[in-house]
Amino acid sequence: MSAAWIPVLCLGVCLLLLTEPAGSEGAVPIAITCFTRGLDIRKEKADVLCPGGCSLEEFSVFGNIVYASVSSICGAAIHRGVIGKSGGPVRIYSLPGRENYSSVVANGIQSQTLSRWSTSFTVTKGKSGSQEATGQAASTARPATGKRLKKTPEKKTGNKDCKADIAFLIDGSFNIGQRRFNLQKNFVGKVALMLGIGTEGPHVGLVQASEHPKIEFYLKNFTSAKDVLFAIKEVGFRGGNSNTGKALKHTAQKFFTTDAGVRKGIPKVVVVFIDGWPSDDIEEAGIVAREFGVNVFIVSVAKPIPEELGMVQDVAFIDKAVCRSNGFFSYHMPNWFGTTKYVKPLVQKLCSHEQMMCSKTCYNSVNIAFLIDGSSSVGDSNFRLMLEFVSNIAKTFEISDIGAKIAAVQFTYDQHMEFGFADYTTKENVLAAIRNIRYMSGGTATGDAISFTVRNVFGPVRDSPNKNFLVIVTDGQSYDDVRGPAAAAHDAGITIFSVGVAWAPLDDLKDMASKPKESHAFFTREFTGLEPIVSDVIRGICRDFLESQQ
Repeated sequence: MSAAWIPVLCLGVCLLLLTEPAGSEGAVPIAITCFTRGLDIRKEKADVLCPGGCSLEEFSVFGNIVYASVSSICGAAIHRGVIGKSGGPVRIYSLPGRENYSSVVANGIQSQTLSRWSTSFTVTKGKSGSQEATGQAASTARPATGKRLKKTPEKKTGNKDCKADIAFLIDGSFNIGQRRFNLQKNFVGKVALMLGIGTEGPHVGLVQASEHPKIEFYLKNFTSAKDVLFAIKEVGFRGGNSNTGKALKHTAQKFFTTDAGVRKGIPKVVVVFIDGWPSDDIEEAGIVAREFGVNVFIVSVAKPIPEELGMVQDVAFIDKAVCRSNGFFSYHMPNWFGTTKYVKPLVQKLCSHEQMMCSKTCYNSVNIAFLIDGSSSVGDSNFRLMLEFVSNIAKTFEISDIGAKIAAVQFTYDQHMEFGFADYTTKENVLAAIRNIRYMSGGTATGDAISFTVRNVFGPVRDSPNKNFLVIVTDGQSYDDVRGPAAAAHDAGITIFSVGVAWAPLDDLKDMASKPKESHAFFTREFTGLEPIVSDVIRGICRDFLESQQ
């Protein structure tokens, strides 16, 4: 039987490969690339040849044993143990689609979960052929009528001016119905396409709100617009009540995690689509989203008419759920027909990073300096308890070069800068630096120490967008005045929490603390009593930060 030229789709590029007709004896396996997916081989059964030298980190694999057809064939084969890193022959069998592809680590590859896909495949060891496996399709003589072989395209970087991690929270309730649900998916697909999805541009995922929320796919699952459009198309209608509040809270807490693909320093955005009105309370979910640094947009369609308002729990649900009720985070479309004209204005909003005010939280947008009493009355063992108190507060915050900053000063009669805001930009290094602080011993001059800290610690960051906090920990009465230096710190925009132990006078603590005094000054008789105060100080910092953002 004569050989034939078979076109095989590989990442959108048609490669002409020489092989024997399917089912013939001694058929030569199809040489594929590292990134050829199951859906690119349009046969019920096929023998392929995987190249060697593929990077395991670059494989996209969904499932275990049975893989979603969007998976890399060679990645699935290595994951299954059919071949090793050096490549080799693989036989692929097409299977029907399914739900809930599982995530399993095997042979150096972490497969990913996928809620649903229309087709699947499995792999077994294939028969050896005569072609040599390389990183690209095998080189063959080109027939006279054939086209020039194209190179496998590199992954697109995307729109670098629109870096955002975006969750589309779509309405899958009986409110919207199957027909409008499909129109909604078409609109979301158009938005995703215009965003410019790519490795260095926006990443998107999808959550469906219905009786119970369901994450359809995560940020890490797809980094090309084509794959995202495929995934959106495959999402099925669930029905049920439109529990949008429940779904928004679930998205804020479970979707935006490092394991799910969230990137450091990139705005987190949820675009909530509501057809009509939510069946549950959405205000609490909006608060949770803001606490997690998520910018909530609401796209409302077909607002309730006057006769329906009695069925709505809260007619002001949009303003209470969005990041800010300034009009920027809400968007209305009259219906799901003729929505193309609404795509570009929404994309422009999603790419306006300077407007993403909820990206800043008390955990990633504060400068916290600790002023630690190292006087003789403390003693070495109690000084360790003070450092443990400082560490327990510091480790709560998202310390990075673009996030929260931590500094520490130890004082007696003199002051010693242990480390400044610019010295350490990781949580691990900050905590190590705190552990390595050596006890000085000496007198107690808290007023001079406050002035030193304002000048030398906060002075260099006076133009920082972060809010400034000073936590003073002392066990005794200061030999100098504290009221004047503390007032100067307050005037400089520094919020002070004073924490006293043992012989620290309550009057001094109140003089140093910011207003209201009762929520910024703390006292404990024993050094072991510092531990319960940790949560009080953290809550106070977050409360003050949120109030400053209003």
